[in-house]
Amino acid sequence: MNNLGVISHKPKIYIGTDHAGFELKEKLIPFVKTLGYEVVDCGAFKYEKEDDYPDFVSPVAKAVALNPDNNCGIILGASGQGEAIVANRYPNVRAVVFYGKPGLFPKDDIIKLSREHNDSNVLSLGARFLNIGQAKKAVKEWLSVQFTYKERHIRRIKKIEKISREVKNNFDFK
Repeated sequence: MNNLGVISHKPKIYIGTDHAGFELKEKLIPFVKTLGYEVVDCGAFKYEKEDDYPDFVSPVAKAVALNPDNNCGIILGASGQGEAIVANRYPNVRAVVFYGKPGLFPKDDIIKLSREHNDSNVLSLGARFLNIGQAKKAVKEWLSVQFTYKERHIRRIKKIEKISREVKNNFDFK
C-alpha cells in the first residue's frame, strides 16, 4: 500500500494489544493469515492484567510509519480509543477506531469510509465491544477496501501530513 492507498501487493500486517485485546488478537492472527497476509505479532505475548497498551501499539505504529507503502496495522484495546491516539502520534499513520457501532445512516459503513476517504492504514478495534465474528468481519472488510483517489481526499490527506510536519518542527517536546 502506498501513502495514497494503492495496494499492488498484500501489505504486511503488524498487530498489537495489551491485556484487554489479548484473547481477540490471538484469534485474529490465524484468521488474517488465512486471508493471505503475513502477520507480525508485536505483543502482548501473554496475558498480563497490568500491562500498558502504548508498549504494544507503538511498535505497530512505528512499522507503519517507517514503511507505509508496505505495512498496515491492527491494534486492539478495551475501547480502541487510546490505542488510536498513540498510533496517530506517528507520521504517515492514519488510525481509525471501530467498536461495532453503526454509522449515523445505515448506508454509511465506517470501515469502508475510513479506507475510501481517509486511506486509513491502522485499524484500532475496541475489544470489549466486539466478539470474534464482528472483529473478523471488520478486519476482512477493512483490508479489502481501496482508497478512492478522489482529488479532495488526496488533498485532505496531504494537509494532515503537512500539519503533522509543522507541529513536529515547531514544538520543542524535550
